[in-house]
Order: sequence, then structure tokens, then C-alpha cells
Amino acid sequence: MLNILVACANGAGTSLMMKLTLEKVVKALGIKVGKIHHCSLSEGKSAATQYDVVFCPLNFITMFKDAEAKGVHVIGLKNVLSQAEMEEKLKASGLV
Repeated sequence: MLNILVACANGAGTSLMMKLTLEKVVKALGIKVGKIHHCSLSEGKSAATQYDVVFCPLNFITMFKDAEAKGVHVIGLKNVLSQAEMEEKLKASGLV
């Protein structure tokens, strides 16, 4: 069961839309999820190690290098609302 963090700059609109899109993706792929939390990048950076996967805009993935070093899968998205991109990158991560 995966715990997933979704982060954007302010943690309000974009991350909520990313979360809703991701919920559709995990359901379509049949992935068991414990929780999906959306937040700002600053909150996400400090909380990332409590999650299995972090989704964020591609240009912010370097903020999660510490979490990645501790085994968290960090997935950067070019189009944060693309269901197809989320699905493709989840499959490529080896988690599915």
C-alpha cells in the first residue's frame, strides 16, 4: 500500500487538482493507496520521507533530493494535470 505526497508551490489549487487526477490514475491501475496528501513545496520537503512517492512539477524535483536519498520515489511532472504522464511515470518507477 502506497502513501503518496503531491506538492506544488503554494499547496492550494494545483496540488489539489494533481491529487484528484492521481486518484483516477491509481484507481485505473488498481494500486492500493493508504493516503494521498497534497501540500505546498515547503511542507512537502519536510514531510517527504514519510511517504513512498512524491509527485511535483518537474522544475522542483531537486527540492526532494534528501527524501530521494532515503528511498522515496520522486516523480517530476512536465504537465501536472496529465493523467497519461502520471500513469507512464508511475509505471516507469517500478512501483506498479
